[in-house]
Amino acid sequence: MEKILETQRLLLRELTSDDYEELCKLLQDEKVMYAYEGPFTTQEVQEWLNKQLTRYREDGIGLWAVLDKRSGKWLGQCGITMQEYGKTRVPEVGYLLLHEYWHKGYATEAAIACREYGFHKLGFPKIYSIIRDTNLASQRVALRNGMKQIDTVVKYYKGVHMPHFVFCIQQDIPQP
Repeated sequence: MEKILETQRLLLRELTSDDYEELCKLLQDEKVMYAYEGPFTTQEVQEWLNKQLTRYREDGIGLWAVLDKRSGKWLGQCGITMQEYGKTRVPEVGYLLLHEYWHKGYATEAAIACREYGFHKLGFPKIYSIIRDTNLASQRVALRNGMKQIDTVVKYYKGVHMPHFVFCIQQDIPQP
């Protein structure tokens, strides 16, 4: 399992089929999945995992497992995915952590590392986060990641029209 990113406290690596049980703990937790209209079924968890594996092959990026460097504990996932916005696809930093690891700075630490990876390793000029309007904690992470809200879009998911705020940060390019 190849390391993608490392921070002071975290290690991010690609998900594998061995992460299925940990993903179930995450994606089947009602508290974690409130912005998705509830927890996933076992089939939806498998589809989520399969989607990440496909993203790695097709886009070279996706959501990655977030591990505590010291203990090796699986904390959740964070990464960069290509998402539809307007008439194009944009790189989005997304994050979901197990409930017991909320409010400890892990999401912000991982999101900042993904932003920097997107700018400096992948060369994206802008990075986005598209967050449901009711997901205040994730919005705060986006703001701590240096992003500003630039738009509102409505996504249709599980039979519900869901307003989402679009956050964005542009890479600072030094002027000669």
